Amino acid sequence: MMASIWAVVPAAGRGTRFGGGIPKQYLDVAGRPLLAHTLEALLSHAAVAGVVVAVGEGDEWWPGWSEFAGKPVLTCTGGDSRAASVLAALETLPESVRADDFVLVHDAARPNLAQADLDRLLESGRADPVGAILAAPVRDTLKRAGDDGGIDGTEPRERLWRALTPQLFRRLQLTRALQVAAAAGIEVTDEAMALERQGLRPLLVEGREDNFKITTPADLARFEFELARR
Repeated sequence: MMASIWAVVPAAGRGTRFGGGIPKQYLDVAGRPLLAHTLEALLSHAAVAGVVVAVGEGDEWWPGWSEFAGKPVLTCTGGDSRAASVLAALETLPESVRADDFVLVHDAARPNLAQADLDRLLESGRADPVGAILAAPVRDTLKRAGDDGGIDGTEPRERLWRALTPQLFRRLQLTRALQVAAAAGIEVTDEAMALERQGLRPLLVEGREDNFKITTPADLARFEFELARR
């Protein structure tokens, strides 16, 4: 049996790229907010003990959950960037989560996480001194564009991976890495980037291609299709 672990979910974003008046994490999918599907994917794993959700200031859509799938849900007010929201959530974790304990960080709009992927991430990541992220090798041919929209060249893809979530790092190490990046005025687009800036090398753990992030209405339709297939 794996030791239990807490998760952090930054959900303070407005989802402006998606469009519409409701933040995408609260859009209705099969009668429940998208965020409910994400939390279920995380909290249904036996090793996940609870979750801290960073919500936007004055969030009128938050359903007020204090538990989900029989496990505790804590909330905090997120910031105006992903990193600020993750930092706020890390500070809100219960005292039982020690400085060197591993913590999962997962996107609010990534509801199609497979239990087997989480198994592999926890097994590999907790055996590594730094931690690990779920990722997928780039399979498409990549083109470099010129200023005029023409192709300047084809990029080799052999060593390129797409970063997914969850990402797994130690509480204090991640907190410090995010604080250092913020102090330097650098906007990190995922947690691994903050640790990379410290000269650390998180592991890449291959995850399923269908662990996609919902950023467009087409993604939402795809998730509805995946749900219907189950």
